[in-house]
Amino acid sequence: QLNASDDRGIDIVRGPILSFASTRTIFKKGFKLVILDEADAMTQDAQNALRRVIEKFTENTRFCLICNYLSKIIPALQSRCTRFRFGPLTPELMVPRLQHVIQEEGVDVTEDGMKALVTLSSGDMRRALNILQSTSMAFGKVTEENVYTCTGHPLKSDIANILDWMLNQDFSTAYRKITELKTLKGLALQDILTEIHLFVHRVDFPPSIRIQLLIKMADIEYRLAAGTSEKIQLSSLIAAFQVTRDLVVAEA
Repeated sequence: QLNASDDRGIDIVRGPILSFASTRTIFKKGFKLVILDEADAMTQDAQNALRRVIEKFTENTRFCLICNYLSKIIPALQSRCTRFRFGPLTPELMVPRLQHVIQEEGVDVTEDGMKALVTLSSGDMRRALNILQSTSMAFGKVTEENVYTCTGHPLKSDIANILDWMLNQDFSTAYRKITELKTLKGLALQDILTEIHLFVHRVDFPPSIRIQLLIKMADIEYRLAAGTSEKIQLSSLIAAFQVTRDLVVAEA
């Protein structure tokens, strides 16, 4: 088994992997198994060298390539493999396991704390356990507020306030209040934008106005990903909501 932290260049494929795959098992029983974890981190040359090895020693060796992005595996390797896709875990699968860990470790978790763990981990068990451990170590009790504070994620009440300010206050007041809240809670605009997006779908805007707002928000997210100034993008977000508000009023 070779992980991404091991050297897995073309020399390793032509050396240790080749010599392991080319030797038969004793009494010809069973298969040898080569597991390459995070295979998408392998270089193109190493992947090209691997395809011949897989083909040549198919009688006695099986290869298992584990990766996050299929597009980073060369098509020649993909065609030699059977694909298995693993989706995120459902809450029904995560909650029993989390409860088992909580029971064994004697952690104090509230009902809303458990919901917050499942929501923020979005199907990633390792992330759920990491958040559980860090929240428990930091606060002693795992509640919804503590989980959100520990991960630096905006609370639902904070998002409701931000939305309220953007739609009901004038531009300068909204900008000042949101900036103060961001500084006080250490919030990232990217996280605020993601949470507000969910609220936009719940608020009953006319379809044409909602479409315009979502396009604007998508542009802001794209700009943030490109590493632009959070202050300017925050102004842009407030402006988008203020324009939406004016359009709603005009339509009414």
